[in-house]
Amino acid sequence: MFTTQIHQTNKVALEPLKLKHLEGLYQAGKHPQVWQWVLSNYTQTQVKLEQWFTHSAQFNQNEQVVFAIIDKHSQQVVGTTRLFRLDSNNLSAEIGHTFISFTAQRTYVNTHAKYLLLRYAFNQLNLVRISFNTHEHNQQSRNAIARLGAKYEGIAQKDRRLEDGSYRNTAKFSIIDEQWPAIKLRLEELL
Repeated sequence: MFTTQIHQTNKVALEPLKLKHLEGLYQAGKHPQVWQWVLSNYTQTQVKLEQWFTHSAQFNQNEQVVFAIIDKHSQQVVGTTRLFRLDSNNLSAEIGHTFISFTAQRTYVNTHAKYLLLRYAFNQLNLVRISFNTHEHNQQSRNAIARLGAKYEGIAQKDRRLEDGSYRNTAKFSIIDEQWPAIKLRLEELL
């Protein structure tokens, strides 16, 4: 169902993640604050990053596609994001497992990247629902998701087990196909 095409705006390109992106991803993940709310820091070492690439990023390409986020101005990899949990029966998926380098946070990068993923999901894959999940205390991420136009659905308690054995309560958001045309227009104005 997925294609290997590159999606791009005038400022950001999403390229299906390949080995050639790993060095840039390793550099993008160096700042510890990037990983405060992410389930696992897979850029701690190059070995861990390669294991993540092989076992997570390449896992079941019928259910997910993982993208490197490229800042077109610098031509640098500034993070990664994915469309995953593709449910072809219910025509839904989740956008997430996103990390963006510390220097690219609170810039145009996230808006452009999410716009491209949403456009791909709704316009090419013809999905009817996209969900977003983040740690309930990750206010920066929650604000970014809400700015996209996603609707807050509530908190799922003890939704994800973290590396340290504790549990994360998850703030849940969604965008459905009826909402997409208005959200698309608003995002295009922001781009």
